[in-house]
Amino acid sequence: MNTTIQKKSYALPIAVMFLLFFMISFVTGLQNPMGVIVKNQFGASNAMSQLGNLANFIAYLFMGWPAGVILQRKGYKFTSLLAVSVGFVGVLITFLSGQAANFPIYLTGAFVSGFSMCMLNTVVNPMLNTLGGGGNKGNQLIQFGGSINSIGATIVPILVGYLMGDVAQASIGDANPALFLAMGIFAFAFIVLLVVQIPEPRLGVAKKQTKTQDKHSALSFRHFVLGIIGIFVYVGVEVGIPNIANLYMTTDVAGGGLGIAAGIAGSFVGAYWLLMLVGRLTGGAVGAKISSKSMLTTTSLLGIFFVLLAIFTPVAPTISLFGAVVPLKILFLILCGLCTSIMWGSIFNLAVEGLGKYTEMASGIFMVMVCGGGILPWIQGVIADNAGFLNSYWLIVAGLAYLLYYALVGSKNVNTNISTVDEADVPVETATGNIPTQE
Repeated sequence: MNTTIQKKSYALPIAVMFLLFFMISFVTGLQNPMGVIVKNQFGASNAMSQLGNLANFIAYLFMGWPAGVILQRKGYKFTSLLAVSVGFVGVLITFLSGQAANFPIYLTGAFVSGFSMCMLNTVVNPMLNTLGGGGNKGNQLIQFGGSINSIGATIVPILVGYLMGDVAQASIGDANPALFLAMGIFAFAFIVLLVVQIPEPRLGVAKKQTKTQDKHSALSFRHFVLGIIGIFVYVGVEVGIPNIANLYMTTDVAGGGLGIAAGIAGSFVGAYWLLMLVGRLTGGAVGAKISSKSMLTTTSLLGIFFVLLAIFTPVAPTISLFGAVVPLKILFLILCGLCTSIMWGSIFNLAVEGLGKYTEMASGIFMVMVCGGGILPWIQGVIADNAGFLNSYWLIVAGLAYLLYYALVGSKNVNTNISTVDEADVPVETATGNIPTQE
């Protein structure tokens, strides 16, 4: 099967998958600067400004399992075409919300876009692996895709930050060039996917079904249950740090912020995602030599250290970056990107360790728990409204503390008495590899 795939050239669909990796982070990342826009255009609170991000991520809660079912029954090509179509519609609705100056329409667009991002996350990793013929080549393509994903996350806050100009006059219409770019890429991807041949090695192949109902599941393992809580917390921490930092920087001094220009603030947020790219590349280079437990322990501790420095460092110490003088505390928040960059892989590997035949089910549950990326930043926004931006970062400290606990204690498999071998006597290799989600 793999030999056949390798003999054919799939350069064009591979390039399209790379574009979709870019789009996952680009469209998801739009909710960061859009939060600043809707806060000013509609006079929204900090919590309300995060509702678009919440709508985008809460879609994973509803679409995680269905996306896996669609992929299994309909295959890569159908699922990809459906995902990019839904993505186009979602961004189009966001564009129309600007024309109508309507906040509920904006939230609808963010929610629909979230359905697309969930489906794309479900399909792009296994499709790239298949297009690469599996093995090292397939893994290499996925790693390249992850790097391109980070580039998209870096670009969008910088681009939209400069497009909106004066924050006090910002409106959704200012982001139209970015929205047109997104719709154009979705349309191009749809056309290419429609005309090219995509290998479907698993479509139509019946899986052996056991007649004996298994009384156990992935949720029977304590370390997995604690792990999915960890992934919920992690995605919320990863998204909450830059989202609230952007609001903190762009809110005027009278409102408890720093009064920094949107373009400059966007550059700092972009730097956060750029550091995530650096961290991912570094993590990939040393991942074979350092355990997931050690990596998660180190990055959680370092993250707590950086956030505490940001909370307690006075506003007075400043640093000159991106053509502006800003408080040093902002730099500490941006440096957290180095910590959050490799946490997903570490948590995933620890959580599925020893699951054997339950690993596929575990991966689907992980996708559902990505909704934490919307819920925790919204809670952080509520705290910012009532106690100030910096105090909202105590939620981040608590989240990182939980991840530290998981690395040190919660990740131990205490359910080794449960059999994880498939009943069909087919050797099942325990999966410990990273199946990364992209933001």
